Amino acid sequence: MTRFKSNDGCYDQSMFTLQVDVATVSRTRWSPSPASESMAWLKLAAASRRHPVFGDPGPLARSALAHPDVALLADLLPQGGDTYLPDLLTPQPEVGTRRRDLLEAQIAQIEATSQEDLETQVFTYTDTHWSRPLSPATRHLAESGRMQRRLANGLIQFWRSALSDGWPELESIADQDIAHRGRSITGSGIGQVLKELHPDIDWAGDAITLARPWHGKIDITGWSLVLVPGVLSWPDVIVQVDVPGEVVLYYPAHRIGAGHDREAGTVARVVGAARAALLADLGTARSTAELAIRSGYTPGTVSYHLKALHRAGLVSKARDGRYVLYQRTSRAATLLEARNQPGTTDQTF
Repeated sequence: MTRFKSNDGCYDQSMFTLQVDVATVSRTRWSPSPASESMAWLKLAAASRRHPVFGDPGPLARSALAHPDVALLADLLPQGGDTYLPDLLTPQPEVGTRRRDLLEAQIAQIEATSQEDLETQVFTYTDTHWSRPLSPATRHLAESGRMQRRLANGLIQFWRSALSDGWPELESIADQDIAHRGRSITGSGIGQVLKELHPDIDWAGDAITLARPWHGKIDITGWSLVLVPGVLSWPDVIVQVDVPGEVVLYYPAHRIGAGHDREAGTVARVVGAARAALLADLGTARSTAELAIRSGYTPGTVSYHLKALHRAGLVSKARDGRYVLYQRTSRAATLLEARNQPGTTDQTF
């Protein structure tokens, strides 16, 4: 996956060209990508950075990095000025996949990555595109044939800790963009819509051109092209072409960052809403069973969220006879207070 940021059109005249044909255009479709949104959020958490619209990934996203499989994912993220991310971590959403099965299907695709493709991306392409060497531990794991399963599990773990609660809202933002593009196709045709995706993306009749700091051309005639509105990857434009026959073009989702569309910037209020509700009820020490009754969640769901909150240092626990009682920490109280301030959108639970 090669990523480049918009620079208000201030590139030189270099272009990266995706040569297409009628078959490519006929197979072009739009889809959200849970895997790519997860990797975008993980990249921010791992680098202790803030998103320009969505703010801080939050303590749960950062605490997830303690899991060895999430740490493995993070070790394959580009660092410094590098831009390459192995495409196997963000598989092309498969045609015909039901929305509720998108992430599960992408996880299965990661697990099914052939050893040859994994070594090509993890060894050859990182060696070509990274300014740092691959760590010996990661190289050894890649050679062992066990990396695919570990990466898939890392994605599952990070998703559960940092994004699962907020996915309906993130998906809604992507869907609004997709609906907007659909209306535009009806009125103007797909060529005009491709032109409108981003100032750095253009349509030349038989090719999609991307403003880049260097020249390049790939013939994708007959390939499957998926266009993905990026929500957490906003405002980047990203193209991935490592898998023969498949290409994914990520563009900034429509109107995110516009001053009058700040509901898209409330992801930090949305991600982890269930956990925020539990924290709000933990000013008094309570058991899992009591929280389940008060919140309406199943005991298993409450237990799952409490474990994540405890790992992040947002709840404490103490045994009282047969029960384990949970209570929010002072850190959680500070976050709740900040979260409830008018205009605050950058606290994530």
